[in-house]
Amino acid sequence: MLDEVTILLVGGDHRYIEVVKKLSQENAKIVLVGFDEITLDFPNTSKLEIHQVDFRTLDAILLPVSGVNPDGSVEAPFSSKEVFLTKELVSQTPDHCVLYSGISTPFLDKLVAETNRRLVRIFDRSDVAILNSIPTAEGALMLAIQNTDFTIHGSNVMVLGFGRVGMTIARVFSAVGAKVAVCVRKAMDAARITEMGLVPIFLDELKENISKMDIVINTIPRLVLSSNILAKAAEHTLILDLSSKPGGTDFEYAKKRNLKVIWALGLPGKIAPKTAGLIIGDVISKWLKDEN
Repeated sequence: MLDEVTILLVGGDHRYIEVVKKLSQENAKIVLVGFDEITLDFPNTSKLEIHQVDFRTLDAILLPVSGVNPDGSVEAPFSSKEVFLTKELVSQTPDHCVLYSGISTPFLDKLVAETNRRLVRIFDRSDVAILNSIPTAEGALMLAIQNTDFTIHGSNVMVLGFGRVGMTIARVFSAVGAKVAVCVRKAMDAARITEMGLVPIFLDELKENISKMDIVINTIPRLVLSSNILAKAAEHTLILDLSSKPGGTDFEYAKKRNLKVIWALGLPGKIAPKTAGLIIGDVISKWLKDEN
C-alpha cells in the first residue's frame, strides 16, 4: 500500500484516469492539476490549481506521457487552462521526490538537472513498452483500415524499425494477411524477420523499395522518410508515422506531393485508454512501493 505517499498528477490524457484509480486503491494521497473539467470520484484525491500545491509535501510528480513542452507547459486535455511546470516549483520538493514521465524532453532533462531531481522514463522499461505496443499496433491497424480503399489482406506493408513497437506491428499486420516487409539496419534483425516469415529490407535499400508499398508505417524516432525517399513513393501510399516528436517524416514535402500521411501520436491513449492506463498505473505503483 502507499498510505504515506503523496503524488502530484500534472495533466495527462484518458489513460491517467485509470492511473488515478489504481493509485487511489493503494491509498496514496493524490493531488490533481489540470483535471478541473472532469469528475473523478476516487478516495484520497483533490483537485487544485498548480499555484495552490504544496510542493514541499510531494513524494512523486507524474507528468503526461508526452513529457513537458519546450515552454514548460504540459498537455492537460481535461482543463481549459494552461498548466506550466517550472524550476521554481520543482525546487521546492523534498530531495527524494521523483518525477515520472512517459518520455523525456529537452525541457524536462534541463529541469531535473537544474533541480537535482531524478526522472524516471516510464517507456524505457521493456515490459511497459512491449505491453504498450499492443494498443499501438491495434490503433495502426484501425487507421490503415479507415484510410485505405483496399483490404489490408494482400496489401504490401512496410514497417520501419524493428524495436518493441515495430515487431508487434509487423506481427499484427502479417496476421491479417498483409505482405509485410520490415526495414532495419542490423543483420541480426534481418535474420529474425526472415525467421518470422517476413521480408527484411535494409535502410539503405528503402529508396528503391518504397514504390512497391501500399502502406508504410514508421516507428523510428528520427527523419527516415525524407524528401528523396518520399519522391519514390506511389501516389496511393498511406504513411502512418508513429514516432514521437518531431516525427520521422518530411511532412511538408509529403503535403506537396499530396501523399496521405497520418502522424499518429499517443495511439494507446486514444485506442485503448483503459488498458494503457492500467499498464502505467501498475508500474508506477510498483516503483513507488520500491521507493518508499
